[in-house]
Amino acid sequence: MVYPGTTLRDPLPRFERSTRNPACLPCQAQKTGPLAVTGPTPAHTPYDGSAEPFTIGLRQLDPADWIEVDDRLDVYLAEKDRLEGEDPSRVFVETPQSRQAQHEVLAMLTQHLPDCFPHIYRIDGNGMRIGADRVVDVTDTSVPPLKRAARLVQEDLVIMQKVDNAWRLTAASLSFPSSWSLTEKFNRSMDEIHAPVPGFQAGTRNAELITRMFDNLRVERPVWRLNWSIYSDDQLHHPHAQPYDGAPFADPFAAFVRVERQTLRKLPETGGIIFTIRIFVDPLEALKRHGDGPRLAAGLRRQLQALHGSELDYKGLRLRRDELVNALQQLETAKA
Repeated sequence: MVYPGTTLRDPLPRFERSTRNPACLPCQAQKTGPLAVTGPTPAHTPYDGSAEPFTIGLRQLDPADWIEVDDRLDVYLAEKDRLEGEDPSRVFVETPQSRQAQHEVLAMLTQHLPDCFPHIYRIDGNGMRIGADRVVDVTDTSVPPLKRAARLVQEDLVIMQKVDNAWRLTAASLSFPSSWSLTEKFNRSMDEIHAPVPGFQAGTRNAELITRMFDNLRVERPVWRLNWSIYSDDQLHHPHAQPYDGAPFADPFAAFVRVERQTLRKLPETGGIIFTIRIFVDPLEALKRHGDGPRLAAGLRRQLQALHGSELDYKGLRLRRDELVNALQQLETAKA
């Protein structure tokens, strides 16, 4: 489906809905009652050994699993609205050359969401109705297409395009950064964006692998990855880097594990790449109630213990790691 205001020549190809994906089944209808940012149990646990910190760790993605929706959808969208109302320049950037790719992303989402989540998203005239109360005008040409697209989903949306032989961030709607500033990364190359990340600086093997992966990504083979960090609060908007020498937590179990689910899809018309970032914020205390809590605590402890100096500094855990490790060990022992 292509809406007025887009400039794609033809509709994008339809993907078959996956019957293996619970996100595409009617059970994903919106729940009633108050919504919270943090859920009772973690949705993703990359610290369980399924992923390693400071590695690329890409996996093939079923296109039906591109977007994840949960009962905190209203909370995320309301927070996006609030941040845009305060200062739009902090959460949205674009180059003129990115507009065609933006239209492409909007067209993909306006097809994907009603297909996979028919009990949450439906077309209503020129708008996309989300649940009972929210309607987004996806044809409003006064609003950049990527901004319209981002108003539909919990994910942040980032477009990367090959410019002057380098992959650059040419447009983004980023409301929920994990310790980085959109204005500082705008129009930067991948090497410049990853400069602060240990092991990913220009000239490293990881940097070369990322460039190769971007160059070779195929439309029919999107990919995804997870990573984690630890914060003292459950705020979604974190544009500032954590201090490397942050004070120890008063109570380690009052800290929060912040998980990023990232996906990468090649855009078939423009050749750009749409990079989605979905934030999940879980209280560390949730591991106490989790049926697999001891194993998850052990996995997080091992990954914390394996971090070296620059990695600890990057995650803001230099003075916090030991107390977290001790608390996780207690949880392992308590349920052993």
